[in-house]
Amino acid sequence: MIRYLTAGESHGPQLTAIIEGLPAGLKISDKSINADLARRQGGYGRGGRMQIEKDTAEILSGVRWGETIGSPVTLAIRNRDWENWKDKMSPAESARDEKIRVTRSRPGHADLSGVMKYRHRDVRNVLERSSARETAIRVAVGAVAKAFLAEFGIQVLGYVTAIGSITAASPDSIEKNIREVALNSDFYTVDSAAESRMKTLVDRARESGDSVGGVIEVAVSGVPAGLGSHVHWDRKLDARLAMAAMSVQAIKGVEIGMGFESAARPGSMVHDEIYYDSTRISRGEVSGYYRKTNNAGGIEGGITNGESIIVRAAMKPIPTLYKPLMSVDLSSREPIEATVERSDVCAVPAATVVMEAVVAIEIANAFLEKFAGDSMEETRSNFAGYLEYLKSL
Repeated sequence: MIRYLTAGESHGPQLTAIIEGLPAGLKISDKSINADLARRQGGYGRGGRMQIEKDTAEILSGVRWGETIGSPVTLAIRNRDWENWKDKMSPAESARDEKIRVTRSRPGHADLSGVMKYRHRDVRNVLERSSARETAIRVAVGAVAKAFLAEFGIQVLGYVTAIGSITAASPDSIEKNIREVALNSDFYTVDSAAESRMKTLVDRARESGDSVGGVIEVAVSGVPAGLGSHVHWDRKLDARLAMAAMSVQAIKGVEIGMGFESAARPGSMVHDEIYYDSTRISRGEVSGYYRKTNNAGGIEGGITNGESIIVRAAMKPIPTLYKPLMSVDLSSREPIEATVERSDVCAVPAATVVMEAVVAIEIANAFLEKFAGDSMEETRSNFAGYLEYLKSL
């Protein structure tokens, strides 16, 4: 399976990821990685940091002549703003300067909890790593995972279904034109009618020094039945997807398929009935079994059922506000206004790209668990054999 580790601080020299477990022979291009990094920096409502950074990834190991060679892949994203932070973030003890300590914690951030846990006296020791800047390198890892999945006809697409109280429609299916609509939208939504109202809401929040959250949906098409498992809690694919989604900064709720709505419906209006049509095989379908609805979001009992996977996540408003909330100074314990760092008014479109990444990584993991191979050729052979089995079932 794929394992990855990220390192780096928001204002450090770079963000780094090491990915292990990729089969040899996977074509990887920094062009596709950088396209996703650019999407992460886009979207309506972004802040000043996006005017400084222009994220690009460097491939430092594990790839030769455009293909993986089986060894760990190292990716790096340089922080352009590092030039202005060399002293403040220096690893050298001689650079210590108590006068620049941050002692104001921001409500909604990891600031105070992190200071308590690690016994820090400087909030910057926490905020530098807990910052959503870290998601840039996860987007790079996710781009690699998406490149792997695409080799087997699996596509991952994220889009916004709500900004604040303004909702947008979800697509009926993932088609090329739907993907283009989402990519060309300022809010990465497929509902162009909702965009102007979303923009007005974000503009009002900016004027009042506030922030806005929203809801992100990620759809994964082309996934075969049989990924994940029901036999252990930590092998259930929906559980792993939920954990991955909740690991994204500011995500506070996750649902698969119908999700929370299923709690208010009778079973007859929740569960997806099963049908069989032998002619589906002759039409190029993987299996004769199918469902007319997808309330389960493509996963039943922790295992994919052959329908598209639908993951939905609720993102809270960014907690750094230009009209700061009240807090307490760590040194004096006196009430103060929270620290104001450069921040976004709305980062929901950007978080859509991050959600795509973490979902893609988990699907790629489950795929490799099922169709393991040291090379892409071996993995393709294992996958092809399984598809033949499904046709005979």
